[in-house]
Amino acid sequence: MDWNPAYSWLVLALLLSLAELTSGAMLLLALGVAAALTAAVAALGLTLPWQLISMGVFAGVLVPLGVMVIRPRFSPKGVSYGTTGTGVEKGNHYTTLKRDFDDATGIKVNGDFYRLRVIESDQTELPPGTPVVFKRFEGTTALVQLLPSANTASSADTTQHKEP
Repeated sequence: MDWNPAYSWLVLALLLSLAELTSGAMLLLALGVAAALTAAVAALGLTLPWQLISMGVFAGVLVPLGVMVIRPRFSPKGVSYGTTGTGVEKGNHYTTLKRDFDDATGIKVNGDFYRLRVIESDQTELPPGTPVVFKRFEGTTALVQLLPSANTASSADTTQHKEP
């Protein structure tokens, strides 16, 4: 059995599709499908330049389709995409915590502790359980606004919900 260029495209398609299991962004899966379609083009006997052109065309169609159309259908409702610090937490309510080893005041955002500073007063020390609204990051410091003290939570657990 002779090695055919189509086999190389199929191997690439398999590797890209398997790599998609680590990301969930649908980008690598779209590229894997494009590589599989390019394998079909190679099986028809077209030369390498035509294979590369067809890979580019297939990827140009399938990547936007996979990322903008298919990925949102597999995402949970109400999820804002982004990582901590990109602004997806803006407006969330939190309660302050004291860190064990240095008594620093902060909030937990997505499971990570961030020291805080109150925007209005530049305070950095607040009692545990003080309700605050996250506004933005400045470096690794969370800039927050105080909520009225009537909403004070008694536990030091972090609670978060969107501001109306």
